Amino acid sequence: MNAKVENLEDRAWLTGIKDAIPLMGGYIPVAISFGLISLQAGFGIWETIMISILIYAGASQFLFVAMVASGAPLWLVVSMTLMINARHVVYGPNLAPYLSKNPWWIALMHGLTDQIFALAHARLPQIAESDRLGWFIGCSILGWLSWVGGTALGAFAGEGLISRWPLLGDVLPFALPALFFVLLIPRFNSMLWVITLLGAIVSAICIKLYGLTNLSIPLGAAIGACLYYLVRNRQTIRRSTNEL
Repeated sequence: MNAKVENLEDRAWLTGIKDAIPLMGGYIPVAISFGLISLQAGFGIWETIMISILIYAGASQFLFVAMVASGAPLWLVVSMTLMINARHVVYGPNLAPYLSKNPWWIALMHGLTDQIFALAHARLPQIAESDRLGWFIGCSILGWLSWVGGTALGAFAGEGLISRWPLLGDVLPFALPALFFVLLIPRFNSMLWVITLLGAIVSAICIKLYGLTNLSIPLGAAIGACLYYLVRNRQTIRRSTNEL
């Protein structure tokens, strides 16, 4: 019986790793960019790697090194980093129904990124409750190691790679947006989500073209959320009417 349980957990752990492998294509190039930028901002190689190990917050890390390099006060650096990561306040309640009371979940939340959240939100409902912890361990640890490994590569060899292949300097910044796009594509599976996502995308582009660059993403997301609830409510009313 114990052997069966162990095998089950092993499979869940390996399944998590397998599901997270595509994320490496986005994590590593962006982490290499961070390693380069951090060194250019005046941080040392090991300082750069430790930032990725301990903070592990994607866009917040870029902001962190830029603000520290510009001489911003510590309170402002911390405040802005926390503000960017405030989106996790939304992530938590969405994942909570699929989590057990195992205390390991608290430590594992260090590995919760935007991409891991998107993957977990789609996969956890499909996984048996007993396998979810193992799946998340494999998934989140692979993502974390990919980010730390990419940072180390950028810190140790990034400048050499860019000087040898200059095109990498233009390609690397697009790795993260491309990764988000890949995660969005499977959501275009119903009229509700097509209207929601297209509404958010088109709105964000129009707002940016209008000149409100910093507001384009949050306003586009808000418009997409409003469209989602409007369309869903309309579908619910129509379904109720047909049943009557």
